[in-house]
Amino acid sequence: MLKAQNIYKSFGGVKAVAGCSFGVKPNLITALIGPNGAGKSTVFNLISGIIKPDTGKIIFNEKDITKKSPEAISNLGMSRLFQKSRLFNNLTVKENLLLAIDNEDTKFWKNLIGKNKTAKEKEGRVKEILKLVEMENFENYTSRDLSFGQKRLVELARAILNPHTFLMLDEPVAGVNPKLREVIAKILLELKRKGETILLIEHDMRFTFSVADWVVVMQEGRVLVEGAPADIKNNPKVLQAYLGE
Repeated sequence: MLKAQNIYKSFGGVKAVAGCSFGVKPNLITALIGPNGAGKSTVFNLISGIIKPDTGKIIFNEKDITKKSPEAISNLGMSRLFQKSRLFNNLTVKENLLLAIDNEDTKFWKNLIGKNKTAKEKEGRVKEILKLVEMENFENYTSRDLSFGQKRLVELARAILNPHTFLMLDEPVAGVNPKLREVIAKILLELKRKGETILLIEHDMRFTFSVADWVVVMQEGRVLVEGAPADIKNNPKVLQAYLGE
């Protein structure tokens, strides 16, 4: 579904990504891991079009998206959960999620004042997703009144609601408590069961190995090794470079 082919990206002479190549197969959860500074977030930004590679190609569903804008890539079916909160604090949870369904602001405001004929259908989708992330009792809370973990669940719900075939999650459990980490793990496994394709960055190795089907380990801007979680756990190169043994 996705192929990164020998991509390079430098910032001020520093190579953040240096010949990175890997693929993501459909209907699986692939994890991108590595020590701080390995280039993971830069790779995510390259894939989603926020920045452009100096050289190399990114292929998504057999289309070259290397030079496409973030909006064009999103419209091709890519949805992303960002590392930092991007909710509108003055809107309710439901309003934030309706905004994910309607890319055009005019459609969004029509939904809010009930002039869109499909508004009830979209509100039904919002309720369904809120139930999936166990936030169905918070739809009328404003985002500013949510805890950090609750905001993370709403952001995940928004990424799921955004029309897509490929879901990118940047540290989905960073800063959330152990109970919520279990909830998010259950959500991701349920999404995979329904046929989702997911690429995630995560530093919590226990969480990563519990949900991932395939793990890509980066070091110094390139792929060090990749494989099934059981193999990665015991790989000497990974233990030396990342897991601290």
